[in-house]
Amino acid sequence: MTVTNRFRCVSTLFLVSVLSASCTTLNSEDPPRSQPHHRPNGYQNNYLEFAPKSLGELLRWRREAFRDGLPRPPRTPTPTVAPDLVFIDANARAGAMAMQPAVTWIGHATVLAQFGGLNVLTDPAFSERASPVGFVGPKRHVPPGLTLAQLPRIDLVLISHNHYDHLDDASVRALAQQPGGPPLFVVPLGIKAWFSARGIANVVELDWWQSHPIATDAGPVDVVLTPVQHWSARSFSDRMETLWGGFAVFAPDLHLFFTGDTGYSKDFNDIRERFASRQTADKGGGFDIALIALGAYEPRWFMATQHINPAEAVQVHLDVNAKRSLGVHWGTFELTDESLDQPPIDLVDARRAKGVADADFFVMAVGETRKLPKRGAANERVKAVRGSAPRAP
Repeated sequence: MTVTNRFRCVSTLFLVSVLSASCTTLNSEDPPRSQPHHRPNGYQNNYLEFAPKSLGELLRWRREAFRDGLPRPPRTPTPTVAPDLVFIDANARAGAMAMQPAVTWIGHATVLAQFGGLNVLTDPAFSERASPVGFVGPKRHVPPGLTLAQLPRIDLVLISHNHYDHLDDASVRALAQQPGGPPLFVVPLGIKAWFSARGIANVVELDWWQSHPIATDAGPVDVVLTPVQHWSARSFSDRMETLWGGFAVFAPDLHLFFTGDTGYSKDFNDIRERFASRQTADKGGGFDIALIALGAYEPRWFMATQHINPAEAVQVHLDVNAKRSLGVHWGTFELTDESLDQPPIDLVDARRAKGVADADFFVMAVGETRKLPKRGAANERVKAVRGSAPRAP
């Protein structure tokens, strides 16, 4: 075994160990622990009783991957472009009414979304490894599309769950110390304590379907935590002790949905039905943009309950009634058996099978910005920009 393969093996085993590890106010009252997804010592999914993989299953996965040489090196590198800092900075300073809705893919599940007069960041992960330590664990294969120093002042950070590739210690600490004061962090139940231990107080915890209102010059913005099918853990002993979820964000100029990490479930039909009354045709229709996880899905016998594949991602796009979707959570960290460049390839077939247009579910280069039409605008064509090289829902 070469040194490179040996190190990859150690990194993979670290990932396996993680996978197997057993000032603001809410708009609604703290939910009782009697809700169906609440357990005495944590939480559970709506449509799946989570069954931890056995040691035998873990070893089978790693044995088969090693035997077959998986994941294979990508045939093409993850595409990157220089960020359009002029547009991003000008948009951040434009003011709530003049801001152009736009999304910039920073990498993995990290997206800068500008809308509603807010600069919003999803699951910020800027570190070199998705790991509690810097010398082992999944390594970043492409630099962030924006550095922390290049970000505009962030107003809102959405954390979907506590896995290391979504809740990154160094990134959160840096954002909490940004000039002008920390952003508001909105997190699922149980994660606020992690922030408090780091002296970060500007945090709101939500249960599924709870919302938090934000007042902006453009009008009210509602942030809602939605159920998705996943799990949580940051060590061997805290499995399922904190909640996980997706986010629906409703602003006057844009409705955004972010899946976080998820397996496929009826939760997405529930999301569409839950928000149907506020997304009727005369109110602008469905989500203007959905950020949908696209990678970390092979082998299916092991990953299906926790990570959707591209075919399921397209179904999520349809289920939640999204006008357009951006595929994220691919091309950055080598987490599972598919090659880093495989998700967009599989997406092509998945779109064709469901009759979804290329422009309606797309991927972007790391660093790329895409302008989005304002909600209700007569011309809802999506424009691409490339760089130079709470109320109860």
